[in-house]
Amino acid sequence: MDISKNFSVLVLVLGLVLAGTSCSEDDTAMTDNGGTDTSSYSGTGSVTQGAATTTVTNLFSDGQRVAGLGTITSTDDTEWTVPADVNFTDNSFPFASDLYNSYGTKYNSTSEALAALDGSDIIEIDANGEVITGFIFADNYFELFVNGTPVGKDAVPFTDFNSHVVRFRVERPFTIAMKLVDWEENLGLGSEDQATRYHPGDGGMVAMFQDAQAATIAITDASWTAQTYYTAPIQDLTCLTEDGTSRLSGSCSSADATDGSGFYGIHWDLPSDWMNESFDDSGWPAATTYSNDEIGVNNKESYTKFTDVFDHATSDAQFIWSTNVVLDNEVIVRYTVD
Repeated sequence: MDISKNFSVLVLVLGLVLAGTSCSEDDTAMTDNGGTDTSSYSGTGSVTQGAATTTVTNLFSDGQRVAGLGTITSTDDTEWTVPADVNFTDNSFPFASDLYNSYGTKYNSTSEALAALDGSDIIEIDANGEVITGFIFADNYFELFVNGTPVGKDAVPFTDFNSHVVRFRVERPFTIAMKLVDWEENLGLGSEDQATRYHPGDGGMVAMFQDAQAATIAITDASWTAQTYYTAPIQDLTCLTEDGTSRLSGSCSSADATDGSGFYGIHWDLPSDWMNESFDDSGWPAATTYSNDEIGVNNKESYTKFTDVFDHATSDAQFIWSTNVVLDNEVIVRYTVD
């Protein structure tokens, strides 16, 4: 009888038994989802960790910053597009007309931009409706729907900063719905390469709408609704909370980092009918407003040349976003004009 051989077998068997029983329930979950520990997250979103896989190197090669797209799989095996699924390359979705665009036309005034329009830009929603004109500045990107109809998208997904004018024919009441995207260079990590390799950028959108008599009928303010669908970078999952439908990240760090490769992203499913007039946003949080200084537009000509609409003397539109203009990267905003 070879005692040493039997002893080796016993050790091997014991090791296998211990290996099979030493994992706790949480540890097993970590193994199943690829090693990402989500045990400290109790929210309704899906969690990703680390960088996404680049699928589109750059949507707009003329831009100052690279506007790529990527995909990343969350711990519940859902695949997400980051920073957002957009219609930038969809030719059926019209580009908004230029107000000030470094890669298109840079008008010196609102009146000059409007005078250049020939009527072919007007999107018809209701044949018997009135022509509504909207002025939009978005950091970084927007897609605008009215009653579910695509009306205009941003011509520049990332930078240089630009502004637009849209026109559409519609009957009242009508519903404006916009997808807003704060772009990212580090796909899946919600950050840009600026002062440090991982700098959380910020968003912000301001808009003003006029009727056919140039009377203001809508401005961006806290009467709009805003819902978050992608938040990153998150360094610590315990900083996230939810209050009803509010997805809150105000306690999360937005500090720069030299290594953000392990940061988290939180994602929520976007309803397929979010742009439609019939969509119920009554339970959504109110949009949060931000000052010009908070967004940092006082040195951007695409904004400052058009303060007659963006900072109107009696109908001053405000920058809006979700509750976190730095960490929330995909936001839907809605408003109904009566």
